[in-house]
Amino acid sequence: MALKATIFKAQLQIADMDRHHYQDHHVTLARHPSENDERMMVRLLAYALYADERLDFGKGLCDDETPDICLMNLTGEMALWIELGQPDEKRLRKACSRAARVVVVTYSGNSADIWWDQIKGKVGRLENLTVYKLPNGTAADLAKLAQRSMQLQCTIQEAQVWLTDGAETVQVDMATAKVM
Repeated sequence: MALKATIFKAQLQIADMDRHHYQDHHVTLARHPSENDERMMVRLLAYALYADERLDFGKGLCDDETPDICLMNLTGEMALWIELGQPDEKRLRKACSRAARVVVVTYSGNSADIWWDQIKGKVGRLENLTVYKLPNGTAADLAKLAQRSMQLQCTIQEAQVWLTDGAETVQVDMATAKVM
């Protein structure tokens, strides 16, 4: 018998001063059985960074053909493809050919550095690709905020993010490995 996804709900109040986006989002996250709280909360962070009424979670780990998060424009074309972790070159090239903008958020410390060193020569020329590397320990700090029902406030200003549940605050400096 296959294990089912665990459902998490988040009320996310976003104050993004860089994009002038101030809105409450009610988000439902389905955590795949093979996904941990760290990855799920990095997904939520990526969602907050690009929050939009049309932003949607993909099928994630159970589907290799779709992004972790995507934004479709009003004509049905993919405007934004967000990938987590360390995707291979083929997947990044496919994403860059399908979407106007592709963002990768890596979060696994030293292995992310090794991944980027190996792949940057192959994908560094993709003009619509941006790669962010979260500082070591950030994903673990974000995982401490994970609850089945969450009320979170997110403030974004000048590439810094503060995510809080009222009792605990996680600060994230969005280090950029490659910017378009």
